Amino acid sequence: MVALDVSHSRRRRVSDAAVPQSVKGRFRRLKTRIAVAGSAVFFLLPWIPWNRGEGRPYGAVTFDLAAGRFHLFGLELRTQELYFLTGFLLFAALGLILANAIAGRVWCGFACPHTVWSDAFLFIERLVEGDRRERLKKREARLSGRRIAEIATKHALWIALSAAVGIGTVLYFGDARVLLADLVGGRADPIAYGLAASVAVTVYALGGFFRETMCKFMCPWPRLQGAIWDPEALSVTYRDMRGEPRTSPKKAVELRAAGKPAGDCVDCDLCVAVCPMGIDIRQGPSIACINCGLCVDACDGVMGKLSRARGLIDFVAWTEIEALRRGEKPLAPRIVRPKTAALAAALFGLVFAAGLTLELRVETAMSVQHDRNPLSVRLSDGRVRNGYTLRVSNKTDQERRLKLEVLAAAPVEVAVIGGETAAGEILLPPDADREIRVTVAARPEAAGPLTFVGVDPATGQDVRISDTFIR
Repeated sequence: MVALDVSHSRRRRVSDAAVPQSVKGRFRRLKTRIAVAGSAVFFLLPWIPWNRGEGRPYGAVTFDLAAGRFHLFGLELRTQELYFLTGFLLFAALGLILANAIAGRVWCGFACPHTVWSDAFLFIERLVEGDRRERLKKREARLSGRRIAEIATKHALWIALSAAVGIGTVLYFGDARVLLADLVGGRADPIAYGLAASVAVTVYALGGFFRETMCKFMCPWPRLQGAIWDPEALSVTYRDMRGEPRTSPKKAVELRAAGKPAGDCVDCDLCVAVCPMGIDIRQGPSIACINCGLCVDACDGVMGKLSRARGLIDFVAWTEIEALRRGEKPLAPRIVRPKTAALAAALFGLVFAAGLTLELRVETAMSVQHDRNPLSVRLSDGRVRNGYTLRVSNKTDQERRLKLEVLAAAPVEVAVIGGETAAGEILLPPDADREIRVTVAARPEAAGPLTFVGVDPATGQDVRISDTFIR
C-alpha cells in the first residue's frame, strides 16, 4: 500500500513557487495544442450562426435566460428539464473518474480551464519579463523605470486577457453580434457588465496570483482523486531504482568503474524548476501533482544530452514501480481492465439514456382528472354526462392552438368550458400550463374507455390521454 500526501514532495521556496521555468518537449507541445484548441472553441462558439426563426436566439450555443432555454445547435433544453443538467454533471464526474483510472490527474494537467488560463498568464509573463532566472533576478532588484514599465505592461495584458474571457462568457447569453456592440457602446444590461466583470476579476486573480494555490487548496478534486487513487493508472513517477544514488555524470563514471552503484539522476533540479506546482516528484507521489508531464520533458532533455535512456521520470503505473523494485519484469500497462470498462459502459449508458429521453420527449403534454363527486349525472333526455379537468402543458416558446376531440365507443357531445378561441381551439401561451373544464355527454352504451385527443391544426401532430366514461 502507498499513502499519498502532499508532504511527501519537496517544494520550492514560497517566493519561487509561482515562477516555473519554460521547457520544450512532447508534453509541452500537447498542452499548448489543447489550450489553443480549447480557447478557440470557447471564443468562437457564440459566433457560429444558427437560424431558429425570427425573434429567437441566433447563436449556435446560447443560454436564453429570458425564455428559459438552452440552445445547443439544433438541441433545445428547457428550464423544466433540469434532469439533463443532473445527467451532465454525473457524466462529467464519471468522466473525471475514468480519466483518473487511466492517467491520474491528466484532466488537471492538460484541459482544466484554470490550467489553460494560468498557462496563458505565464506565457505573457515570460514574454514581458523573461524566463525563470531573469524573473527571479528582477524580483530582488530595485525598481527602475524599465522595471515599472514591464510590470505595467504585464498587468495590462493580463487585464486584457481577463476582460476577453469575461466578455466571451457574456456572449453566450444572447446574439453575440448585438451583445458585443451593446457592451462596447454602453447599452448592455447592467447584469451583463456585472457578469463580465466578475468573470474577469476571477480569471485575473486565479491566473495571475493564485495559480498553484488554487489547485492545492481551493479545488476539491485533488483530495477526491487521492481517495480513488488507482495503482494501475499512468501517473508521473520517478524511477528511483534507476536514478538513485544521484551524482554528477563525471562522478557516475568513476563510481561505475569502481563497481559501485551510481544512478542516472544528476540532481540538476530542472524537474523541480519547471513544475507549475513547485513540487519535487523524486520525493515520492504527491496529490499536488497535476500530471502535466513538464518534468518528464525536462528530465528527458537532460537524459538526451547525456546520451542516457529517457524515461527516468515518466508516466508509469505504480504497479510497474513495485515490480521493478522487487526485481521482476513489469507487466504492460492495462488501459482496458474491469474498472475502466465499467466506467466507460456507464458513460455510454448515460449518453444512450439522454438520447432516448430527447427522442421520446413531447412538446405538448396533457393529463386528465375525472370528477369524483358526482362521477356521472343523468340528464332529462336519458343521456349521461361526465365531467373532466384537462391540464394541458405547452413546453415550447411559441403560442400553440389545439383542437380537442374525444374518441369513445359511441357518439359523444363535448363541451369545453373556458379556454377556447372563436374557432373552437384551445389557446396555449408559451411555456404555460392550462386547466380546462370539459364535459362529455352520451348515451349509456358509450360507457367504457374514452380518449381525449388534442390536435395541432398547424402541424397535424396530436397528444392523447385516456380515461373512462361512467354511466
